[in-house]
Amino acid sequence: MGEGPAIARSRRKRLRPYIAAAATVVLGAGTAIGATVASASTTSKPFAGYHTPALVSASLYHANSATPIKHLVVIFGENVSFDHYFGTYPYAANTGGTTFHAKPGTPTVNGLYTKITQTGPVGPLLTSNPNEYNPQRLSPSQAMTSDQNHGYTAEQKAEDNGKMDQFVQNTQSTSCSAPAYCPPGIVMDYYDGNTTTGLWNYAQHYAMSDNNWDTTFGPSTPGALNVVSGNSGGGYAVNPATGVKTTSSAITSDGSVIGDPDPYYDQCSDGNHTSTNPEAVMTGQNIGDLLNAKHVTWGWFEGGFAPTSTNSGGAVCGASHTNIAGATVADYSPHHEPFQYYASTANPKHLPPSSEAAIGRTDQANHQYDLSAFYQTLKDGNMPAVSYLKASEYQDGHPGYSDPLDEQNFLVNSINQI
Repeated sequence: MGEGPAIARSRRKRLRPYIAAAATVVLGAGTAIGATVASASTTSKPFAGYHTPALVSASLYHANSATPIKHLVVIFGENVSFDHYFGTYPYAANTGGTTFHAKPGTPTVNGLYTKITQTGPVGPLLTSNPNEYNPQRLSPSQAMTSDQNHGYTAEQKAEDNGKMDQFVQNTQSTSCSAPAYCPPGIVMDYYDGNTTTGLWNYAQHYAMSDNNWDTTFGPSTPGALNVVSGNSGGGYAVNPATGVKTTSSAITSDGSVIGDPDPYYDQCSDGNHTSTNPEAVMTGQNIGDLLNAKHVTWGWFEGGFAPTSTNSGGAVCGASHTNIAGATVADYSPHHEPFQYYASTANPKHLPPSSEAAIGRTDQANHQYDLSAFYQTLKDGNMPAVSYLKASEYQDGHPGYSDPLDEQNFLVNSINQI
């Protein structure tokens, strides 16, 4: 969703990922993980609508250790701006959904209100907003919205050299059918703590970055590559059948990935072999290479990674789920799996680990796993030191096929298990 602030932004759009120490559990020697991170809601049920705009880290600490942080879990969601989920934090309208009341003294964010006093917000939202529509609150019943245009060029035009005044013209999409919600101005709209209740309650206890900014424009793949390598350059396109270099509108002539090409080292790419679009290869190092060099256990765990069948092209990732709108959504998205772009860290055939004890170590799975493997490691006390979690698409928060309610189920349940 588009950004709301009327003031000119000097560099990039506000960081799509929300970064938080979302689940810090203090462990004594020999103790089990307790219920420190039990429920997402402090005012009612454990869950009432929870979404992460994209990055949540869960660090597990061990007492009496020279190196206290023993595990890091990064949960990587999809395509939501800070203002879309936190623009009026900590003030919720409390009309529909779960009631949210912030703790006394809760700091305000650099958000959508024109003025904040000690007793709350004063005046309407962004009366000087230069975009064509002012931000409007989305209710819990409007959780499923249309996807917005988050292409590389569209976002550049929307930012308008820092004026931040062209989001409606360049990134809005009002094309959808019921039960999805997509009125004019939807790209400017936001949820509050009555829908994103879990997120707002996590923010009551942990850290939130309301002035972080993206390092790149564009859709999912450049962001995913940045998460694991800090670099969306060094790529090139290949013919998926021959591996011969070719051209693609998703990759610039100097090797910058600006679109969503599927990874070459992934047999589930190109819609499980139903298309012949150019695929992408990335060169250089990623964090997996660095962790391997230091003998640190790690893994990427993604919903739907386990193949459901094979065909002439190899593995087929055919698992799916139904979102809150009743639509069936494929679980696995190849262009959301950044390690599959690198030959050094890819698991092209989606092979399972040779054993549970091998999870996190280099074997036939090469550190790339189905999401279910992570929960098994939690159950058996075998989780890697570094874990990346990627939800099935219906729970990754991406507007159009996912939503904050489905995503919150994934996040709250995962963090509670951790």
